[in-house]
Amino acid sequence: MIQTDKVLDAKGLACPMPIVRTKKAMVELEPGQVIEVQATDKGSLADIKAWAKSSGHQYLGTTEEGDALKHYLRKASETEEKEEKQFPHTVTNEDLQDRLNREDILVLDVREPAEYAFGHIPGAVSIPLGELESRTGELETDKEIIVICRTGNRSDFAAKQLADNGFNRVKNAVDGMTEWNGPTEKSEA
Repeated sequence: MIQTDKVLDAKGLACPMPIVRTKKAMVELEPGQVIEVQATDKGSLADIKAWAKSSGHQYLGTTEEGDALKHYLRKASETEEKEEKQFPHTVTNEDLQDRLNREDILVLDVREPAEYAFGHIPGAVSIPLGELESRTGELETDKEIIVICRTGNRSDFAAKQLADNGFNRVKNAVDGMTEWNGPTEKSEA
């Protein structure tokens, strides 16, 4: 049993709400205290890990209990905490749609496989955020990579991760698939 100082119920919430609620709850904790974040959004695993890394808080681990994930985080001290910065290179969905026919563009969809299957930009490569670090070798380094997710949150983390791994032509599609009005296709089951 993991000793926690606070429990946050984010069950039933979709990205980006588990992260939004976690950020607010962390403010109430003292450095060193541990929070348990309960979520049913499968994408929250990658989101929580990425957010903890970018903010300086310590990701301790995740357990699964039924359909709920329980994420454990330790609040950083003031010296450990990092100021969160948005990835500076972005495109709107309108910009992305204008670029889709270019040969030097790769659209990277970092949503979970089920989200991708039910509607994605034609030709988009699917690599969920939680798998990105181990699968960067699958990406073409000579192309401009435009990263998209549901709301622009996960794609922000993914864009930072790619830039940290030497990809220098990366942009975050800040509007996300929820605002996408262009063509989509579904994956065959």
